[in-house]
Amino acid sequence: MSALLVTAGRGQEMSLGTVTPAVYRAFLASGEGAELRPGFLQCPSWAQVKEGWRAQLLGWGPDPESGRLTGAALVLLRPLPGTRKYFAYLPEGPVVDWADPGIDGWLRPLLRHLRAAGAFAVRIGPSPAYRRWSANRVKSGTGPGRRLPDVLASQVDPLGAAVAERLRARGWQRCGGEEDGDAQPRHVFQVPLAGRGPDDLWAGLSQEWRRNIRRAEKSGVEVVTGGAADLPEFYRLLRVTEERDGFRLGRSLEYYERQYAALNAEEPGRMRLWLARHDGEVLAAHTMVHVGRRVWYQTGASAGHRREVRPSNLLQWRMLLGAQALGADVYDMRGVPSTLDPDDRSHGLLRWKLGTGGDVVETLGEWERPLDGTANHALHRAFQAYLARR
Repeated sequence: MSALLVTAGRGQEMSLGTVTPAVYRAFLASGEGAELRPGFLQCPSWAQVKEGWRAQLLGWGPDPESGRLTGAALVLLRPLPGTRKYFAYLPEGPVVDWADPGIDGWLRPLLRHLRAAGAFAVRIGPSPAYRRWSANRVKSGTGPGRRLPDVLASQVDPLGAAVAERLRARGWQRCGGEEDGDAQPRHVFQVPLAGRGPDDLWAGLSQEWRRNIRRAEKSGVEVVTGGAADLPEFYRLLRVTEERDGFRLGRSLEYYERQYAALNAEEPGRMRLWLARHDGEVLAAHTMVHVGRRVWYQTGASAGHRREVRPSNLLQWRMLLGAQALGADVYDMRGVPSTLDPDDRSHGLLRWKLGTGGDVVETLGEWERPLDGTANHALHRAFQAYLARR
């Protein structure tokens, strides 16, 4: 393992270098690693999910080689066709102390390491949130032509604002946004679970959601957890959902099979498949991922018929209770569109998630910069053009 000595912003000598999967996983599971709230896209297993990328596991700390880490990062490296250079991507990472005002203590050694590894540019996804809107505030702001930025936020996170300013001052540029830049959703929907019991969660649901859950139960909808053998049925329903709702994720059945195998090999139960059945037929299937004290509803699929029995509402309610039973303090329902126009086709997804009573959270999004050197700047522009063509 190679290491680079640096001085952290809080006066602590650290080094950065490659680490083993075992050391990396131990850090994420440790008290300090868990406190930094790592997402599943920064787990070592995610490298096995992403085809066409090389991967490196990096660790910051006084002695990374011995496993004494204070931060970590999964770096995905994608080659630029026709060159020996790479685009470096840290999805929703690195896992570091973003509250540290000495951000250079983390980023300088990272950029130096990536440059030595042949990277011409790097994209990161800082974890702090930027703004938050309650479900009620979003509902009250709905109207023709309106978008989330048109509504006063319920809360602005001072840490998120500070991190954004620190990155801008160091030459990082925020990517274009969920429609034209970020690979991960800029706006997500989160239901807080900490300190809430099932009765509290039930009270937080909209009347429509409670009515639909009761209807599903009365109609005999059964919710169960499936396994790898049920993924083809999940994928069939996903294709039905894409056709019905007018979107295309562009992922194969093999992608989900690889994801399910990799995440559960890393930790049994990390990824789960939940199914809603009615009269023996699977009408809805949703995937869920669990890391530490966080749970994500990742991908949902449903049939185009018998929708009147409301299988997805009951399925999500049981998943919420399941997340609570796992000790999670937040249930992240992943991306939502920023449109508040009820006539916009994509607004239906936001409206559905609002019924759970959570919050729309604007993340800091993804930030990118070419590494120093005229040639790297030119390669970065070429890579952006390549992605646009794809």
